[in-house]
Amino acid sequence: MLTTAAKAQIVLDVLQRLYPNPSVPLKRRDPYTHLIAVLLSAQCTDARVNQVTPALFARADRPEHMVELAVAEIEQIIRPCGLAPRKSKAIWELSQILLAEHGGQVPPDLAALERLPGVGHKTAQVVLAQNFGVPTFPVDTHIHRLIYRWGLSTGKNVEQTERDCKRLFPQERWNDLHLQIIYFGREHCPARGHQPTECLLCSRIGRKSLFK
Repeated sequence: MLTTAAKAQIVLDVLQRLYPNPSVPLKRRDPYTHLIAVLLSAQCTDARVNQVTPALFARADRPEHMVELAVAEIEQIIRPCGLAPRKSKAIWELSQILLAEHGGQVPPDLAALERLPGVGHKTAQVVLAQNFGVPTFPVDTHIHRLIYRWGLSTGKNVEQTERDCKRLFPQERWNDLHLQIIYFGREHCPARGHQPTECLLCSRIGRKSLFK
């Protein structure tokens, strides 16, 4: 039986071979537009966000421009992303806070980002990793599902899975690995209709229960 460390190495090797240079899926111009895009991606596909943000950023791509819009205007533009009332309010409020407390810049600091409206732990980590190169390991429900499926964590929540991932994988791989796992899940290891025996990873390291 493979050890957890051996399984982790297989994941690293397979994903690096498949996705040697994983690209950031959300279109952005700078840390601010990326922050807004990541916020919008909550319970929404990246593809849908990428369809919506050009219209929003044409109106306001800086916090000083965003606060000049009414919340209702922002809500109308981002409506296709879902949860528009809550997200539009958060976008307007966080833009105001960036102007008042951070000189209109997105702070490269986890605690400061998490204090912004609508910005949770995962969103803050994604922004830090993909804009400032800070080693983080954002875990969403999809990564949580895959890490459990591969027998790398018994975590009951994303927080425990994040701790396990940071313990198992080398820090210099965290930022790329986050994206590599997401891409692998979409293309080879979906939640539904998955065939474990045909999966490049589940066929080698998946939990036995998947094969029953």
